[in-house]
Amino acid sequence: MCGRFTLSANSDAIQSVFPWLTIPAESLSPRYNIAPSQAIAVVPNDGKQTLDFFKWGLIPSWAKDPKIGNRMINARSETLHEKPSFKSGLKYHRCLILADGFYEWSKKANEPKKTPFYFYKKDRQPFAFAGLWETWLSPDGSEIKSATIITSEPNEIVKPFHNRMPVIVKPELYSLWLSQDQKNQKELKSIFETFPNDLLAVHEVSTLVNNPSIDKPDCIVNI
Repeated sequence: MCGRFTLSANSDAIQSVFPWLTIPAESLSPRYNIAPSQAIAVVPNDGKQTLDFFKWGLIPSWAKDPKIGNRMINARSETLHEKPSFKSGLKYHRCLILADGFYEWSKKANEPKKTPFYFYKKDRQPFAFAGLWETWLSPDGSEIKSATIITSEPNEIVKPFHNRMPVIVKPELYSLWLSQDQKNQKELKSIFETFPNDLLAVHEVSTLVNNPSIDKPDCIVNI
């Protein structure tokens, strides 16, 4: 599962990693504790290669109630092609979700509460999760664009802390994932390969991150 993540990098740092991406002026501010239902930075496969902001928690186009998105923050890579909420998105509505770290919680010996840990690339550069997106139309004609983060089996760095991890897309596969062509699970298999252990780092952080209203640099500080 991925229930919290960060995008603390500024526009210049993001642009250097995604040089092909159009980033609207003054669209980004550092985020240290992004929580479900909040706005997340998304690059949809609409051919525009432009950063946009969607609600975190996928609302299928056929949903009668947008609250279903509260249960759709993650999607398992192994069953995307089977689930009614995700199989259409896998074929047609794929996206990159920009991040530079994510959190997981784990119990330490002899401690009653779970401890938060922060995972990030060793080079501290931004990266992208694999995601799916949808547009939901309300009865009054307004629309909500939403997205979910795809998860997979964890690598050896994440495994001691959780049995799932977000799918981090390799840069050479961005164009495949953002293709506007219809794709199936087999064609996209390379996207879901486990992220290399030697590129990821982790450290313990404060329980400040447990409170989604706290969004400041202290959330990611090593303690």
